[in-house]
Amino acid sequence: MSTYPNYHDGRRALVTGAASGIGREAAIKFAQAGAHVLAVDINADGLAALAAEVDGIEPVPCDLSDYDAIAELPTDVDILVNVAGIQTVSPIQEFPVEKFEFIMRVMLHAPWYLIRQSVPHMYAKGWGRIVNLSSAHGLRASEYKSAYVTAKHGLEGLSKVVALEGAPHGVTSVTVNPAYVRTPLVEKQIADQARTHGISEDEVIEKIMLTRSHVKRLIEPEEVAELVLFLTGPASASMSGTSYPIDGAWTAY
Repeated sequence: MSTYPNYHDGRRALVTGAASGIGREAAIKFAQAGAHVLAVDINADGLAALAAEVDGIEPVPCDLSDYDAIAELPTDVDILVNVAGIQTVSPIQEFPVEKFEFIMRVMLHAPWYLIRQSVPHMYAKGWGRIVNLSSAHGLRASEYKSAYVTAKHGLEGLSKVVALEGAPHGVTSVTVNPAYVRTPLVEKQIADQARTHGISEDEVIEKIMLTRSHVKRLIEPEEVAELVLFLTGPASASMSGTSYPIDGAWTAY
């Protein structure tokens, strides 16, 4: 059941990272709200499974580190949700250069390319919604995550610029900033952090992941997706140029 049934009827929403986690739940939310969802991910099998499960979802496999592939994606979209993300945990002096560059391509360059090619359609229609999935790490920093934190801070700035430029055209741009969400990305981080810090995976969750959150639980992907949908809903016209934490009070201090 959608919070806004039929609100997005006739609209097209492009959601990246849609094969799993937050992106998958966001794609489902928009389809339930009536949008035709272009579900983008490198995981073609995951997209096919999603499309088989939910009506209104069109799988669009794409490698977002490939700028030529991004240029082939549909541009006639009314809603753009940039979710796709990856993580590498390593001290900066040991951080692989190629992984740093790859994270920048997927998590900062790809959103820029997608926004650049999508806003002309939105401007022409006088309406558009752009939601960029940032992180508490877009507002704060943590050790061993130089690429991820850099990309998320860059995404915050990009989103604000787009909000300023899009305002005269009825286009809003915001970021959503969750703490740790129960996704495949976080599950991989748990293992990486355990190896980097030399502690158990249970200790990673308790002593690293949740130490800054005053609400001591992992966030569920559906909770984040519901906020994403809200930021495109009936009350969203003036919600632009800012960040929306969902972080258990992590960024309250």
